[in-house]
Amino acid sequence: MSSIHLTGTSKTPDIQFHTEPLSMSISGRSIPENSIEFYQPLLDWVEQNLQDGGTAIDISIRLEYFNTSSSKCIMDLLKRVEKSQNDATVLWYYEEEDEDMLEAGEDYNAIIDIPFKLIATPG
Repeated sequence: MSSIHLTGTSKTPDIQFHTEPLSMSISGRSIPENSIEFYQPLLDWVEQNLQDGGTAIDISIRLEYFNTSSSKCIMDLLKRVEKSQNDATVLWYYEEEDEDMLEAGEDYNAIIDIPFKLIATPG
């Protein structure tokens, strides 16, 4: 499968999933009308591109806000990466004053068995 690039809107995040080099980036706001419909192609991409394991992948998540249904879809995405046995690292960016996004990153880190780097950025 090829790379995916979706330009972000006021309700959907900017998505950049690349096959060369293997990387995933989600940034912006994630409050789509139908989160499952929005995230399904991304879940499919993970299934198709991370089958064998052994390949390193960086996952950059820089969300300013996401709703509950998006949170579940992001969890599903990370769980699929975790199952793939690929050498993955999650770079979780949050604004210094945004305790909610820091806590969200900490929660994912506690649940998902992938190394997380929590990175504070200036607000």
